[in-house]
Amino acid sequence: MIAFFDFIESLQYGFMQNAVAATLLTCIACGIIGVFVVTKKIVSLTGGISHASFGGVGLSYFLGLDPLLGLLPFSILSAIVLGFVSKKTKVSEDTAIGILWSLGVAAGVIFIYLTPGYAPDLMTYLFGNILTVPSSDIYLMVAIDLIIIFVVLLLFKEFVALCFDEEYTEVSGLPSNALYIILLCLIALSVVAMIKVVGMILIIAMLTIPASISRKFTYDIRKMIVLSSIIGMILGFSGLALSYIFDMPSGAMIIICMGFVYLIISGLFSLKEKYLRKNPKKINKEPN
Repeated sequence: MIAFFDFIESLQYGFMQNAVAATLLTCIACGIIGVFVVTKKIVSLTGGISHASFGGVGLSYFLGLDPLLGLLPFSILSAIVLGFVSKKTKVSEDTAIGILWSLGVAAGVIFIYLTPGYAPDLMTYLFGNILTVPSSDIYLMVAIDLIIIFVVLLLFKEFVALCFDEEYTEVSGLPSNALYIILLCLIALSVVAMIKVVGMILIIAMLTIPASISRKFTYDIRKMIVLSSIIGMILGFSGLALSYIFDMPSGAMIIICMGFVYLIISGLFSLKEKYLRKNPKKINKEPN
């Protein structure tokens, strides 16, 4: 209890306020984009984009730039290339993901190796360190969230059609390939927003767990987005608090907190399904 009050008191410091703001802003981006990732079943593709972006981090170190300056265009370029290769060539999506994934990481390693001296804060981009997020990154996260919200509001019906029935999207005359690449670019923006919070290694979990939890309660995409964002913010803040109390890495603790809650909820829903199968008369009494 004393440790919890210490955490509350620590919120008066600027770096902790930035950590909380970064957590909440990241969870908004994840809550929105994660729903489309889970519905479209492109989780592995998300991993490919996030790991390929490491090439941008390495290039930035090599050129002496802020890693985020290289990460942003490299992530978007990776998303466009991956979308183009998977849609316009005979290469399967899994193969394209594997190739881009490995090339991005390899390029990052080569650039860092060629960079004289020690690469500072490299572990931050691999595993995250939310306590080191500066105010400039907060402004970038706000901008990314606004872009994601604007594009999703503008193309919401098209994205829903793309996720549920891509063939129908094509038959309806909608540019399905362009919509697919736009969705991948939004994922790339989410990667940029998340990388300082949970790191490149844990980004997949951040995008999928809150959305997967929300899907347990509803299949309505709008409700899923709202619920996923709220769940993400609650669990993200809880993970941040636990990392402070137990002196653990913040990004890893946030993911563990989300994963633990997902397992509990999945277990409860499984028990409910078993109970209803054994008591079929109860199904008719379930609310619509």
